[in-house]
Amino acid sequence: MADFESWERKTLEKLALSALQEQRRARQWSIFFRLLTLVFLFILLFAIMGWFNKGETPLSGKHTALVELRGVIAVGGDTDADRVISGLREAFKDRGTKGVILLINSPGGSPVQAGYINDEMRRLRAKYPQIPLYAVVEDICASGGYYAAAAADKIFVDKASIVGSIGVLMDGFGFTGTMEKLGIERRLMTAGENKGFLDPFSPVNASQKEHAQKMLNEIHQQFISVVRQGRGKRLKEMPDMFSGLFWSGEKSIQLGLADALGSADYVAREIIKAEEIIDFTPQEGIAERFAKRFGAATASAINPLAKGEMSLH
Repeated sequence: MADFESWERKTLEKLALSALQEQRRARQWSIFFRLLTLVFLFILLFAIMGWFNKGETPLSGKHTALVELRGVIAVGGDTDADRVISGLREAFKDRGTKGVILLINSPGGSPVQAGYINDEMRRLRAKYPQIPLYAVVEDICASGGYYAAAAADKIFVDKASIVGSIGVLMDGFGFTGTMEKLGIERRLMTAGENKGFLDPFSPVNASQKEHAQKMLNEIHQQFISVVRQGRGKRLKEMPDMFSGLFWSGEKSIQLGLADALGSADYVAREIIKAEEIIDFTPQEGIAERFAKRFGAATASAINPLAKGEMSLH
């Protein structure tokens, strides 16, 4: 009887120990799968946010480097100077780059951002004289887009591309008539007689309007100087060339605003003689894109000058 009780106790102990071991194994596997799921989610998150930079992959062989300039040129917009400049620097720095194409499809934007891009293009051309830099226009290269393009060695267009619009604008609205009809009184208090510069809810101030026009003219002259510097003797100036008008790609070649017809593929294959095209355009992740747009929206909301933005459009 005692032997049976001893055997029964030992059996129960073994069963209990086995159950405990099984529970430990189950917990270990549960922790393992949770960690595996967590790692997978992190990898997925990094990929979505664009934290894996494909541009870091070593490149081999001779190729044409391409950087895109698309959409409105503005901080927090479709394209800003930092993004384009970063791509251009990486393109020129790569040892396999035989030539660089700035692919443009832009109606213009900030004169400051366009100026940054133009300055950097000229700096890189001087630093890497053996690597040509060509601008290739798709649908439109106007205003700030052309401001950047003017720094290229040559500009290639499609015959139906829109090119030009060499001018500066500052736009806004006036609501004084509407306010009078609605019986709304504007109560604006400032410290500094020009702090409410061109306030849309107040009548136009003649001296402020004159000051704004002088500033626009000054920036316009800067734009003209950049175009003349970039195009040199190729430019066939006429009275309305810098009036803000724009022309077809075919006409722009006749005026010296562009050099020849050609797509990015054509320039890579026939001009640079390196048919393989590598895209060096930095890619924004979702988080970065959201942060930039949120920041730009917030700045516009709190900046009193946002009511009259100056741009090359």
